Amino acid sequence: MKFFSLLSLILIITLSSCSTVRVASDYDKQTNFNGYKSYAFFKPGIDKAEISDLDKKRILRAIESDMTAKGFTKSENPDVLVSIFTKTKENVNIYQNNFGFGYGWGWNPWFWNSGFNTVSRTTEGTLYIDLIDASKNELIWQGMGTAALTEKVDKKQEKMNQIVSAILEKYPPELE
Repeated sequence: MKFFSLLSLILIITLSSCSTVRVASDYDKQTNFNGYKSYAFFKPGIDKAEISDLDKKRILRAIESDMTAKGFTKSENPDVLVSIFTKTKENVNIYQNNFGFGYGWGWNPWFWNSGFNTVSRTTEGTLYIDLIDASKNELIWQGMGTAALTEKVDKKQEKMNQIVSAILEKYPPELE
């Protein structure tokens, strides 16, 4: 019975850790972020992102939604340009569960082992969102979010929304 309780606890911890987004941000401390009210997407930067066009659309929709919620308006003559960059890596985890018993010392021909291995593969994605001062053409803020990605098409937009929201929660930076 203890085995199943331990297995359940490990599963809960693993699943809860997969649903989180780890975020970080950096910014130019000389920048006055209060002056930025409009944005546009920086097409040359977005075109370089090595993801499918459908995933780009999902990310851009999520960014539009969050920027609008922050009071920004999309403009032909923007204060900031928004660019993205992505990276992915595959994580392979192997869990060994060996339970057994035996008698005597050393090698034992009567050793019983009911162990099993569990292999888990997840793809972890990192999304960088860059905000560039349009008039100076200088990077002023960068946010990064890393999370496990989903293969389920019906859940992809929800996951992108979660990642983008977690990243843009760091904007504007809290100035010291």
